[in-house]
Amino acid sequence: MKKDIHPNYRPVVFYDTSSEFKFLTQSTIETNETIVWEDGNEYPLYKIEVSSESHPFYTGKKMLLDTAGRVEKFNRRYAKK
Repeated sequence: MKKDIHPNYRPVVFYDTSSEFKFLTQSTIETNETIVWEDGNEYPLYKIEVSSESHPFYTGKKMLLDTAGRVEKFNRRYAKK
């Protein structure tokens, strides 16, 4: 294999902001934030909005995630005048 062309594959903590769920896995994603994990080591942190802990398909719950105000923006744009 060629040197210095492959991304850095390392442990990363993914944090689901909608359900406060965190999990540690391997990834090549780049991030500037870090977090101290349960084992006492510091790992890069990447924040996500949906994971298996908060997605309606996996939880069986109907949940509205409107983090960017998309519904309000749609209603303002296409509201009947």
